[in-house]
Amino acid sequence: MRILSGLQPSGRLHIGNYFGMMKPALKLQHEGDAYYFIADYHSLTSVQDGKRLREYVRELAIDFLACGLDPTKCVFFRQSDVPEHCELSWILSTVTPMGLLERCHSYKDKIARGLHASHGLFAYPVLMAADILMYDSDVVPVGKDQKQHVEVTRDIAIKMNETFGEGLFKLPNPRIQESTAVVPGLDGQKMSKSYDNTIPLFEEPGPLKKKIMGIKTDSTPVEAPKPVEGSSILALYKLVASEANYDTMVADHLNGGVGYGDFKKRLLQGVTDYFAPYRARRDEILADKGYVDQVLAEGAEKARAVARKTLSRVRDAVGLG
Repeated sequence: MRILSGLQPSGRLHIGNYFGMMKPALKLQHEGDAYYFIADYHSLTSVQDGKRLREYVRELAIDFLACGLDPTKCVFFRQSDVPEHCELSWILSTVTPMGLLERCHSYKDKIARGLHASHGLFAYPVLMAADILMYDSDVVPVGKDQKQHVEVTRDIAIKMNETFGEGLFKLPNPRIQESTAVVPGLDGQKMSKSYDNTIPLFEEPGPLKKKIMGIKTDSTPVEAPKPVEGSSILALYKLVASEANYDTMVADHLNGGVGYGDFKKRLLQGVTDYFAPYRARRDEILADKGYVDQVLAEGAEKARAVARKTLSRVRDAVGLG
């Protein structure tokens, strides 16, 4: 089973990234042939400062490795180290219907939030299709919001197969962990760097406390029962707490007599405890100056060997070279 997934280096990783994509991906690295990449080509649609982008790339690599990514169990690489992605993206774009891209929700959402309507933003799903199809991927672990892009990838692969020969591309399938498909942010919306409502993975204690204590809640008094449905605090606590502790918090919501401030303190402790081992591993990685560069270089070499074979096959089918 070939597994492929990527993360954009468009800011600090947050716990929504971890539970939505990283944790399922870390599990899958032990179940198949996994390829995980840092999607820096994609991030150019939102990060247009070279120095900042390089910092984000390095931070993402450090954080993913700290959380348990094992470069001996998977291929971990930087997308821009495999320029074949861009050539394949262009080839795919020549058969991709405009209407298919115009129906993509992600593009519409980003434009509605004020992002510049660039060609790169519009054609994002085609490059994502190239990322996936380049490695003959069977499974693509993604957040719920990216499911449509995997469906677009399948549509493009079918079109390529119909045009240039059946079997040119394998059809991938998305894998979504429904229980954590959408992680709520500090304001109740989906946790996203775009909404500035995130809890960073490795936030320092002071800022972490300020963020969690600032989670939006209603005005229910301390003595009254609190609503359970739609509670961001409960949804986040369920991710980091034991089943017993989570059940206790639910009961305290229903019974009343406990205020939101107390619930937020429990959440703060839960987040701190959950990520403590990863924080320790992160410190070890930071102490080894050459480790991250070595991992990415070795990953790029392995990924590019596969990418060259795929692109050679595709170039031959479409009549290039």
